[in-house]
Amino acid sequence: MSDNPFVGHWTYRSLVNQPDINTDFNNLEFGRGTIEIVEAPMQFLAGTIGGPGWSLALKGSRAYGSPMQVRFQGTGIVSGEQWIYDYWGSLISSWPNGVDQRPAIVGSVIRTIPHSGGSPGTVAPAGVVASFYAVRAD
Repeated sequence: MSDNPFVGHWTYRSLVNQPDINTDFNNLEFGRGTIEIVEAPMQFLAGTIGGPGWSLALKGSRAYGSPMQVRFQGTGIVSGEQWIYDYWGSLISSWPNGVDQRPAIVGSVIRTIPHSGGSPGTVAPAGVVASFYAVRAD
């Protein structure tokens, strides 16, 4: 067993920060995928994040505290162009009376550089910030 609570497989979802309560939940999706965090030297974080058709290498750091925190950057070539996203998150503490609680990381993600959007001719602009959560899958 690792002494690094971030090591493992996580199910990742991110949502745009839309304050309108009437926005349909399906219109809030920013991204989804899986995160694999692997063993790395003390205070470092390494792994991958990805989904169908995309994968980014993760490199960053972790910090002990209450809560424990991670900060990492995902970089990679997707469909011939560079993608870079930056992430910051906290490991959620266990609730004393929680029922079936799974480890989770909650945080924020920013698109660091622009890349092509989901539709031909569109651009996913740099600087867009979303909230994310990742739930331990293993």
